[in-house]
Amino acid sequence: MNFLEFFVWGAWLISLGEYMFNVLHFNGTQIGSIYGTMGIASLFTPALFGIIADRWLNAERVLGVCHFVGAGTLLWASTLHDFDSFYLAMLLNSAFFMPTIALNNTVSFIILSKGSFNIVKDFPPIRVWGTVGFVCAMWFVDLSHSGLKPAQLYISAAAGLFLGIYAFTMPACAPVPNTTKRSFASSLGLDAFVLFKNKKMFIFFIYSMLLGFALQISNAFGSGFLNDFASDPRYTNSFGVQHSVILISISQISETLFILTIPFFLRKFGIKQVIIMSIFAWVFRFGLFGFGNPGGGLSLLVLSMIVYGMAFDFFNISGSLFVEREADIKIRASAQGLFMLMTNGFGAWIGTYISGRVVDYYTTGGVRDWHSIWLTFAGYALVLGVTFPIVFRYKHDPATPSTAFQH
Repeated sequence: MNFLEFFVWGAWLISLGEYMFNVLHFNGTQIGSIYGTMGIASLFTPALFGIIADRWLNAERVLGVCHFVGAGTLLWASTLHDFDSFYLAMLLNSAFFMPTIALNNTVSFIILSKGSFNIVKDFPPIRVWGTVGFVCAMWFVDLSHSGLKPAQLYISAAAGLFLGIYAFTMPACAPVPNTTKRSFASSLGLDAFVLFKNKKMFIFFIYSMLLGFALQISNAFGSGFLNDFASDPRYTNSFGVQHSVILISISQISETLFILTIPFFLRKFGIKQVIIMSIFAWVFRFGLFGFGNPGGGLSLLVLSMIVYGMAFDFFNISGSLFVEREADIKIRASAQGLFMLMTNGFGAWIGTYISGRVVDYYTTGGVRDWHSIWLTFAGYALVLGVTFPIVFRYKHDPATPSTAFQH
């Protein structure tokens, strides 16, 4: 399930920006807006489908239906060339795909809990197969030369249809029975917002939103950034330009390694220190992009890809485990949806819009000043890294593993 879940996303998430830049001829703001559809959709649909999975339908069935519809929207998008129609198709796709990330976690947690597994210890080695799926999709798209073609959307849609069918064969993840009378807010799934009453969780969710700004920036512009070096004769035939998606896939390969280290780092350092590591990894991710190139600066690009694993996993995976531990069992799907709302919802929506503006601001006559663009993003991450340790009050006792998530 995890392999297919992220294969669906990896087939287009990294390469679509290059396709939109060079084939559809969209500008930075338009590309940022299309990637921002994931943020807009995440404002509503992860929480909505989380409510459905918490109250009425088995989570694995909701997961399957979402992938069926998502595949259909990708097939439609593959036929489009104008911005407005393409935007609408990708918005609809996001509305049904983004909830599946939280549902994927929920189904995993439920099945592991039923089997009496230790979620903190046993989930990361399972989740790593999602990253493997993402990398396999990227390599397949690159080696089949589909990065500048709508074929990448066909590949993603096919995987989505397969996962939709497979989801209906998985162990039942039924809603938790609730014999008490529900309030109106509870019926709407708003009870997950009770987590905001906890100061620790409130600050965590605010920084989830602020870190969400960074999550889609390199996804939206990384491939286009490398492709722009093609206009320079020094780099035209370099590996980084000819196989930019494979180069970027080092980021996801790095993820597979860092995911496996999460249990150790959570036990050793606790959630606060792990998130601080993630934030400063984002600083290095963007900063190294700013100084790297496919020639003599290739090592800087490769190092940027490597630190991405820590930047992404130490926040996203550890964050989902943190929310799972803090939330009541009756609202676990809604709580995961809330985490998605803050990171891939408000965070990604605002972040991709602003980042698109930043790209256009540093674009003159069609030439993009990527050095200034990436250093601007690095400066933003640095501000988060300096302020987070000050406002997130937390004390970790490494001698007691269970305190990895305690205040």
